Amino acid sequence: METGTMENADAGPVWTGLPPGLLRMRRLLLVVWLGLLTIAVGLLFGLLAGPVWAAFALLPLVLMAGGWRMLGRNWRSWRYTERADDLLISRGVLWREETVVPYGRMQLVEVTSGPVERHFGLASVQLHTAAAATDACIPGLDPSEAERLRDRLTELGEARSAGL
Repeated sequence: METGTMENADAGPVWTGLPPGLLRMRRLLLVVWLGLLTIAVGLLFGLLAGPVWAAFALLPLVLMAGGWRMLGRNWRSWRYTERADDLLISRGVLWREETVVPYGRMQLVEVTSGPVERHFGLASVQLHTAAAATDACIPGLDPSEAERLRDRLTELGEARSAGL
């Protein structure tokens, strides 16, 4: 049984969440950038305005703590499922967004992976349709899952669009 491809008649579609590697990558980037900002603010205020003003360096640390929690909530909100006629992508904590991409409307399915994503062993699947508003992306997948999803969506897209 493949993940995310089955539907239960009673409970609805089976959702697939994103792998934890995406959360680790985003949290590491948060710590690196806000850590550097903390050091820069501390040095800048400490040297120019005095040691008391260097306490402003604590602000990026507060942002880091809040960002750490928000990244976790955002990561948990992402999920996708393959249904009979379309791919459904759901995300968002405060503003929930669900994107439905019919297989027959897909024009291009790409797997992309930047240098940071490759370092963490991640890839993203980008879906392009005729209407730019319905383009969708599933970030932070395992590269083998991204390739499997690309191949499956391309196959389903070709089969569905042949009937148009």
